[in-house]
Amino acid sequence: MTEKDYYEILEVSKTASGDEIKKSFRKLAMQYHPDRNPGDKEAEAKFKEINEAYEVLKDEQKRAAYDRYGHQAFANGAGGNPFGGEFNFEFGDAGGFADIFSSVFGDFMGGGRQRKPSYALRGADARYDLSISLEEAFSGLEKEIEIDTTEVCSHCHGHGTADGNKAPACPHCQGTGKVRMQKGFFVMEQSCPHCQGTGYLITEKCQECKGNGFTKTKKTLKVKIPAGIYDGSRIRMAGAGHAGIRGGENGDLYIFIEVKEHKLYERGDNNLYAQVPVSMCCAALGGTVEIPGIDGGKIELKIPAGSQSEEIIKVKGQGFSILRSNSRGDLFVKLKVETPVNLSARQKELLEEFRTISEDNCQPQEKSFLDKIKDLFVA
Repeated sequence: MTEKDYYEILEVSKTASGDEIKKSFRKLAMQYHPDRNPGDKEAEAKFKEINEAYEVLKDEQKRAAYDRYGHQAFANGAGGNPFGGEFNFEFGDAGGFADIFSSVFGDFMGGGRQRKPSYALRGADARYDLSISLEEAFSGLEKEIEIDTTEVCSHCHGHGTADGNKAPACPHCQGTGKVRMQKGFFVMEQSCPHCQGTGYLITEKCQECKGNGFTKTKKTLKVKIPAGIYDGSRIRMAGAGHAGIRGGENGDLYIFIEVKEHKLYERGDNNLYAQVPVSMCCAALGGTVEIPGIDGGKIELKIPAGSQSEEIIKVKGQGFSILRSNSRGDLFVKLKVETPVNLSARQKELLEEFRTISEDNCQPQEKSFLDKIKDLFVA
């Protein structure tokens, strides 16, 4: 044991905090590390002093004893030698030095105590894509689906072992699921190649599931689709996914909803939009057009006299169902005025008479349109 002042060795004051001591130790340990100073006996001795000082000052009780009694606090076993005897180890060995050094540098080198992986593992989640019509999305429904999934093996009860008992810990990684390799200063960690990182090694696999702990199956489930559901929505069915491993809980089933396109309607939030053709006479004189409602009923659309193409008529309360509500949005109908074709001789005669009476010279009657193009005419 050195008789030098521990605070002086670590280049800190006696009032330094634990973090300051640790920071200084890291800096000095890196500087005097034997791998960085091969063959340098002075650096090796300095490194031992640094470790000896840090082992005392990092511990509050040992530090308090040192502050009060100095090195005598650890003489002849008083207070306990911080190294459990003479400080001696080979730097090429992966034991002594690695254990001491990783206790300090482990927080940024992946060191520290290795945790064993959990024996029971949650099952994987499953996905199912469900396509429904716009009418079904409007009204809601209960749909029966069949999914490909897994269930716990009835022979081994999910353990994957031939005898159906819990699998023993892997002897190669002591159940940690990881193995460590050290080369000089660097410590590398990887999944255990024997147990594939599970921490458990099955020597005799269950013949029914080949050691997986589960078997493939098909399940028929009933899914409730709420009225007003949106395209792209996701419904979660807890525990309906793949079987858990080694007694773990099942995963969940996520159902993704696709709403098919409709021949007449388009949805925009809680409203419906449609484009309806009307005859020239109906647009001019007014009338009523009957269209099918999204709820299966019929809607009588009143066309005001003088309606124009692209004009929009709002029908309140005839839109889409509002999710988790008894209310509905509105319906917006865009008119498309149709010009008659394949006229009979009599129809042409009447239209010509109408044009004469109305002094129609084929110029548009909309003033705003004439205003827009008047600059285009050459005087």
